[in-house]
Amino acid sequence: MKVYLDNASTSYPKAPDMVKAMTDFMENIGCNINRGGYENSYGASGIVTETREMLCELFNYPDSKNVIFTPNVTYSLNYIIKGLLKRGDHVLVSSMEHNAVMRPLVQMSKEGVAFNRIPCNEKGELQTEEIEKMIRPDTKAIIMTHSSNVCGTLMPIKAVGQICKKHNIKFIVDAAQTAGAFNIDMLESNIDALAFTGHKSLLGPQGIGGFIVRDEIASQMVPLITGGTGSMSESEEYPEFLPDKFEPGTMNIPGIFGLNEALKYLKSFGIANILEKELMLTEMMLDGLKSIPNLKLIGLPGKENRAPVISITSLKHDNAWIGYELDSTFGIMTRVGLHCSPSSHKTLNTYPSGTVRFSINHFNTQDEISYTIESLKKLLK
Repeated sequence: MKVYLDNASTSYPKAPDMVKAMTDFMENIGCNINRGGYENSYGASGIVTETREMLCELFNYPDSKNVIFTPNVTYSLNYIIKGLLKRGDHVLVSSMEHNAVMRPLVQMSKEGVAFNRIPCNEKGELQTEEIEKMIRPDTKAIIMTHSSNVCGTLMPIKAVGQICKKHNIKFIVDAAQTAGAFNIDMLESNIDALAFTGHKSLLGPQGIGGFIVRDEIASQMVPLITGGTGSMSESEEYPEFLPDKFEPGTMNIPGIFGLNEALKYLKSFGIANILEKELMLTEMMLDGLKSIPNLKLIGLPGKENRAPVISITSLKHDNAWIGYELDSTFGIMTRVGLHCSPSSHKTLNTYPSGTVRFSINHFNTQDEISYTIESLKKLLK
């Protein structure tokens, strides 16, 4: 039996017919967009536009031109952080951030950008009451994950968005773990820029992601990469209008076709139904873990206020050994280590040993979760 429980890294399986949509483009269309004055190019351009519109519908943003496609959420966060911030700016982040946020910020700190971490407790919960005390006159933005990729704890983005609105600072959200599984309303949560990736809960292929950005923040951002866009070809200056300002060169059109099909699947299945299934399986797994001795659950004990990501550590065995044995003996695929988020593990008191992480998809079954629990019992007896 093979059980895939590494969906926080990338989802598997993907949306039905996603591969078919990508193959159909490459076999029967194959052209670029914004460059060709012929039917196939116009047709491909229509799918790209439709995909932008579906993303706007998913995240409740009114204008599809503000959807920018990138290779993944890491690129998106780099474009936003490095394009927006400059010497003398100060930002706040949570202490549960992924290196997709922290590495660009540490890099920018060498160029005069300052940042501080809003503390979280040992379950990964944001200490929201500390935020206003930490805001300075030079604070430009709060940059925050929506959900921990280590233990699944959700951040209160609506409450944080209100604080940002009150103090007139920008709110940038990393939705890597939640886009496609949780309802995210950009307007309701006062989000100025939302970074997403296609290959996790959006059930699309690797290599396609993006961000949605308000006009005000887009006008302040400098593009990190410039080049041909198919527009304004008479000028050697980069275009200031969206999405062209941040989309130079040939796009990953096969990836957009795959994401388009995945978004249609999500809409037909319903993300509320997806979340209900995933949290049911999460609760089942959490309940089963309680019966295993010498095992410590990291993060929240129940399904409330969390994504379907579960981390554990053993009081008797090496985590790497557990991960290896789960795969080699039982066919269970997990992820072991620090999960590209040392700040999270320091907050959770699991640094430097890390954890064994199980991340659930709605394609998983109750039988797979039961099998995983029984396998852990055999392994850790």
